[in-house]
Amino acid sequence: MRTTILLLLVSVLLIGCEETKEVSSINPENWSKRYAKINPTDSLEYGKSYLSIYAQIYSMSEHKTHNLTSMVSLRNISETDTVYVLRAEYFDTHGASIRNYFKQPIFLAPLETAEIIIDEIDVIGGTGSNFIFEWKTPLNAPEPLFEGVMNSTMGQQGLSFTTQAKRIK
Repeated sequence: MRTTILLLLVSVLLIGCEETKEVSSINPENWSKRYAKINPTDSLEYGKSYLSIYAQIYSMSEHKTHNLTSMVSLRNISETDTVYVLRAEYFDTHGASIRNYFKQPIFLAPLETAEIIIDEIDVIGGTGSNFIFEWKTPLNAPEPLFEGVMNSTMGQQGLSFTTQAKRIK
């Protein structure tokens, strides 16, 4: 009986300690379905936006942090025009690039939303992580909206807050 319980306990521990290799819940293959070719002769307006994201927040003191799941929402708020996102680059607290989410421009159809999920266990961004987005829209079309929703739940407590991008160019 003791041997069976010990084997069961060891099995549970081994399964529970399996290393997680995925750093984003969005499969990169999803972006390839959105790749777009932009004709250089098209009249498109260029823009750049900054979005603050929090992979962690301080809790109780500067020596204790709490991990968060972050959802980055890329929204086309136009009812008629497709917008193009050229770059979605994630940076850590110190301004070092962590990753680019796609290798070529993607499209967002009218009123379409795409998401980037940064898992709670992915804390490389730290307390001051951020994104830079580069995008193009047809002339006189509204610019895309980029928002962050950070949340965490433990037991019966939850915490959630949002951030909104600021156009920088």
